[in-house]
Amino acid sequence: MTNRETVTADVDPTKEGATGRAGRPLIVGEVLFDVMPDGTRVLGGAPFNVAWHLEAFGLRPLMITRVGADESGDEVLAAMKTWGMDTSGMQRDDAHPTGRVQVDLQNGEPTFHILPDQAYDHIDGDLAVRSAAGAGFFLLYHGSLIERGEFSRLALDRLKNAFDLPVFIDVNLRDPWWSREDVETSVGHARWVKLNESELGLLGDVSVPAAAEVFRVDHGLDAVIVTRGGRGAVVVDSSSAHHAAPPEKVDVVDTVGAGDAFSAVFILGLSNGWPTELTLERAIEFAAAVCRIPGATTGDRQLYARCKNQGWW
Repeated sequence: MTNRETVTADVDPTKEGATGRAGRPLIVGEVLFDVMPDGTRVLGGAPFNVAWHLEAFGLRPLMITRVGADESGDEVLAAMKTWGMDTSGMQRDDAHPTGRVQVDLQNGEPTFHILPDQAYDHIDGDLAVRSAAGAGFFLLYHGSLIERGEFSRLALDRLKNAFDLPVFIDVNLRDPWWSREDVETSVGHARWVKLNESELGLLGDVSVPAAAEVFRVDHGLDAVIVTRGGRGAVVVDSSSAHHAAPPEKVDVVDTVGAGDAFSAVFILGLSNGWPTELTLERAIEFAAAVCRIPGATTGDRQLYARCKNQGWW
């Protein structure tokens, strides 16, 4: 029988975040280990990466996911506790392993071999809703990968129905774990959608930013955020298309997690009420900083201290 316990919270989930603003981000989705070409294991998963950054930004996210009752699961929990993250949304599973992905780099761009039937595909909806009760959220973030598994898809639906939060979706089209129909159904319930240029091309049939505007209107979104790699990013909202270029010189180590870093800053901007142009500028700046380090996250708080010193929060 699958273990249905949650981990005891290390912090009070009803307490306001360090920013002094009521409301926290609710992050739902996969946590896993990226296995790099040299065999290095890096803790990741798009939602986990976003939650990691948001914790350092002072927003105190609640991450809801599921890990195996295995050594890798222990490592995830230990890392979260060391970083000061709330672990009350973590579930343990003795029937399925902690997630794992093989990452290959081709011309500096990552490709992912995502294993099936991992612990994060089996999130328990009842536990998820109970762990999130009373926490006072302002936004729910999830990626598209978490909807590949029936249990986690139903758990996500339970959370959406229980809390009725504005939704930020990060589209990650990983073959064979997506369909156009499923993605379009999902984004129809969102307010903000982020995807990269190639993903927009798979879902639209005209060029950026026209495709982003068509996508935004068709799905009733507040904004569509399109990352364009070395060409920066575009945010299309009801007012206009906002463009921003990356820094002139970025000494890239790898690009793994750059999009997740971008998403985290965009959520920080929504929390703080930044203008779109400022949010976009800072999101690109932080994504570029993450490209200068190996992997998607870091325990080096100096990366975040520099942002704080610039008045981000």
